Amino acid sequence: MPDAFSTVFWGVLTFSILVVLHEGGHYLAARAFGVKVHEFMVGLPGPALRYRSRRTGTAFGITAVPLGGYVRIAGMEPGPEDELLGPALAISTRLGRVDAAVLARELGVEVERASSLLVTLADWGAITAATDDDVSYLATFEAAEAADPDALLDRARSVTYRALSKPKRIIVLSMGVITNLLTAVLVFTVVLGVWGYYTQSLTLYDVLPDSGAEAAGLQPGDRITSIGDTEVDEWMVLTREISALTPGDRTEVGYVRDGTADTVTVTIGESETGAPVLGIVSDVEQVNPSIGQAAVESIRLTGMVFVAIGRFFSPETFQESVEGARSIVGITVEVAEAARTGPLSYAWIVALLSLSLGVMNILPIPPLDGGKVALELVEAAVRRPLGRRFSLGLSLSGALLLFSLIGYLMYADIMRYFVDG
Repeated sequence: MPDAFSTVFWGVLTFSILVVLHEGGHYLAARAFGVKVHEFMVGLPGPALRYRSRRTGTAFGITAVPLGGYVRIAGMEPGPEDELLGPALAISTRLGRVDAAVLARELGVEVERASSLLVTLADWGAITAATDDDVSYLATFEAAEAADPDALLDRARSVTYRALSKPKRIIVLSMGVITNLLTAVLVFTVVLGVWGYYTQSLTLYDVLPDSGAEAAGLQPGDRITSIGDTEVDEWMVLTREISALTPGDRTEVGYVRDGTADTVTVTIGESETGAPVLGIVSDVEQVNPSIGQAAVESIRLTGMVFVAIGRFFSPETFQESVEGARSIVGITVEVAEAARTGPLSYAWIVALLSLSLGVMNILPIPPLDGGKVALELVEAAVRRPLGRRFSLGLSLSGALLLFSLIGYLMYADIMRYFVDG
């Protein structure tokens, strides 16, 4: 196992790469639609080293705890708009400088509601926090524009997520996942196309003693060509045909030995778990695919990850899936080991993690991207925004579910790598 410093270094670097890819997808989509992005940060919210772009106004940086990351896009607050946003913006613009107490007095509302209005307007970029105190906000529009509150509010909203149509919102929410998936497929395609891969061969590496295959005369080096009436051209086809049989069945197996084709009758055996077996062990062979074939294989790998994550949500396969899964602890250890092995192994695991991150985020569970897309679709169906408390409640419930699973996986990894191991 790599040393502690190396493990932490490669873990932080890898998760930073994944965050930049995922959040970069959201950022680029938002900017393409003219939406204001306040921050693009690597790490958990908190103290940070940051650089603010003069052209876009976006702050880019790394926080004190560089795990995870986020983009803060203007206008993504849940729930319907407060009907006083227009009057509040007009007052703030007319006065030039305002705080919650002043705005509350002008509107005749509670200070808490006035403060919420100011926070929303500041998020939209319609006002900006004063630098000489902690409570005041400064207008960003000319005082003359306050004469038409509705037009002024439309102008302020025009650079926010709220101004986008539903299809554009879904694109912004989906681009993180899409970037992860495309990155994974691209890396898989390059790695497979340049270096190839190993796969199970139809040539036999071994024949198990006291098996039906041994009794029938099959030998290491034989290459299987058919089983029953089915021609086989890859190992998965062979195993599928065997699994369809019953222990005790007799079947014809075609093979080639030293260039000569022949057929034998094999009695299907039974494994310790009761599954049908032929009693053979495959050899492995290197495959050097074309770029097109590598791309197809990459897409197949992507489908396998979808299936693997889907197994978490089946009672029959949940426990098995959890036992094979890794948390941030286990992933960090395995990433460091891959980096130590070489750049090929590291590129492969980064692509696999990018793919897994993308597939996980598709799940329709708030606060994941898939959950946010689902809420947008529900709002489109009911033709009104969902309530703020309802949306926040769903996100909190989803977060508790996810953190419970993450916590369990972290405990299992600590026991696996640092206690039992």
